[in-house]
Amino acid sequence: MNQRKAALAFILVTIILDVLSLGLIIPVGAKLIKQLVNGDESTAAWYVGLFGTTWAFMQFFSSPIMGALSDRFGRRPVLLISAFGLGLDYILLALAPNLAWLFVGRIITGITAASFSTAQAYMADVTEPENRSAAYGLFGAAFGLGFILGPALGGWLMDFDLRLPFWISAGLTLTNAFYGYFVLPESLPPDKRSKFTWAKANPLGSLKLLLSKSGLLPMALTLFLYQLSHQVFQNVFVLYTDARFHWSGAAVGGTLATVGILNFIVQGGLIRPFNKRFGERVLVFVGLMGGIAGFTFYGIVDNGSAFFASTLLFAFMGFFNASIQGVMSKQLGPGEQGQLSGANSSLNGISGMIGPYLFTTIFAMTIKPDSPNYWPGAPFFLAAAILSLALVLAAIYVPKRSKSAITG
Repeated sequence: MNQRKAALAFILVTIILDVLSLGLIIPVGAKLIKQLVNGDESTAAWYVGLFGTTWAFMQFFSSPIMGALSDRFGRRPVLLISAFGLGLDYILLALAPNLAWLFVGRIITGITAASFSTAQAYMADVTEPENRSAAYGLFGAAFGLGFILGPALGGWLMDFDLRLPFWISAGLTLTNAFYGYFVLPESLPPDKRSKFTWAKANPLGSLKLLLSKSGLLPMALTLFLYQLSHQVFQNVFVLYTDARFHWSGAAVGGTLATVGILNFIVQGGLIRPFNKRFGERVLVFVGLMGGIAGFTFYGIVDNGSAFFASTLLFAFMGFFNASIQGVMSKQLGPGEQGQLSGANSSLNGISGMIGPYLFTTIFAMTIKPDSPNYWPGAPFFLAAAILSLALVLAAIYVPKRSKSAITG
C-alpha cells in the first residue's frame, strides 16, 4: 500500500512538472511566431491557429497508440520515453530558427504530450476501483496547478529572453525524466497486459473499445461534449474580456488563475469526501449543471466584476471530469485502462480540432456592436447548450450503481 501511495505521489509530481513545462511556453508561442513572421499580426494569428490545430491532431492520433503500448509493455517505459522526448523537443523549440522548425517541434510536442493518457492509466493501476474518481480528481488538480503556475512563470521569464521558457521547460522535464528512471516502479504486472494490435492503437480502433460495454460510448460522448465546451476558454476568453470589459493582461491572468485555483480546490480536496457521501453519478450532474450555470452567467453579465464572480458558479464543473472517468474506468479491466485513457484523449483531440474554429467563428459573427447579429455572449451560450446535451446523455446512460469489471 505504501508503494502504491509513493507511486501515485510521483505521478502527480510528474503531471505538475510536465504541465508546468507546457504552461511555461503558452505566453511565448504567439510572440515567437509573430517575431518569426516579422511582426505581421494577421499572419501570426493564422499560424497560431494552425499550430494549435496540429497539436490537437497529433494528440488525436498519438494518444491511443501510447495507451495501447502501455497496455502491452507497461506504463513505465512509455512514460519515461515520452518524458525524455518532450525534454529534447523543448531544446529543439528553443533553437528553432524559423517557422518550419517550430512547426516540427509542435508536432513532436503533440506526440510526446499524449503520454498523459498513460499517466491516467498508471493511476488506475495503483488505485482501487472505488477510489479512482478521487485519484482522477488529484490528477485534474495537479494538471490545474501546473497551468496556474506555468503561464505566469513563462510570462515573467520571456521578459528576459523570449526563448528562455523553452530552456527552463527542457531542464524541468529532463530532470524529472532522469528522476523517474531511477525511482518509478512499473504498475502493470505482465500477467495483466494485453496484446498490442494496430486495430486497437489507431484512433478508430481505440474508440471501438467504447462499444464493448453498454453505455460506455454515450458516457464518452458526454465527456467529449464537456471537452468541446471547455474550448471556449482557450479560444475566446481573452478576446471576449478585452472587447467587452477592456481587461488588462493582469486581469485576464488573475481570473484564469482564480478558475484554476477553484478547480484545484474542487478536484484536489472536495471530490473524495463528496464522492463517499453522494456517489459519482450525483457529482457528474453537479459538475454539468455547474458548468451550464457558469457559462450562462458568463454570457449574461455586462460588467467585469460580475463576470469574475461567475467563476464561483463555474467551479462546480470541476466535479464532472474525474467522476465520469471514474464511472467509465470501472466498466473495464486492468489491461484496458490504457486503451480507455487513449480513447478519451483522442476525443479530447477531436474537440481541440473543432473548438477553435467553432467558437472563434461564433465570436467574430456576434461581437461587432454595429452588426445585426450582435450577441456578445453567444460563445458562452453555445458552450452552455453543448453541456445541456451532455446532461441529457448523462441522465440516460450514467448508471445509478457502477460495478467494477474486476469485482463485478
